[in-house]
Amino acid sequence: MTTPTVLPHVDAVQAALTGAGLTVYLGGTPANMGWTPPDKFAVLYPEPGQSGRASLADDRTDFTTMVQVTCVGGSAERALWVADKVRQALTGPLTVTGRAAWRPEDQGGPPVQRDDDVTPPLWFVPVQYRIQSIPS
Repeated sequence: MTTPTVLPHVDAVQAALTGAGLTVYLGGTPANMGWTPPDKFAVLYPEPGQSGRASLADDRTDFTTMVQVTCVGGSAERALWVADKVRQALTGPLTVTGRAAWRPEDQGGPPVQRDDDVTPPLWFVPVQYRIQSIPS
C-alpha cells in the first residue's frame, strides 16, 4: 500500500468545482499586472493533510485534510451565490484515483466580509471542508 498524497485530493475538489461551472484558483488569485478579477470565483487553500493508521500494523493509508474554499464575488450576494454553488458541487463523494472518498464534510465558516484592499472592492466568505479517503 502506498502512502496517500494531498494533491490528488485537491485536484478532485477543483474538478468538482470547475464541473459546476465555477472559476477556481489554487492558493490565491493571479498576480499579473492588469488582471481583472471575474465577477465571481473560488480560491482553494488546502492543508497538507495527514495520513493515519489503518491498522495495528501502522499502515499509513487513511487520509484526512481540510480545504478552505474562499468564495468571492463583486457583491455580498455573489459571494454567497458562489458558496451555494460550492456546497452543491461538494455534496457527493470525490473521485480520487485508487481511493474511496467520503463526501466532503462542510465545516462552515465566518460571515461574508468586504475586501477594500482591492479595486473595485470584493466580498468573500471562506468555507472549510474536511476531505477523507481510504484505499479502494
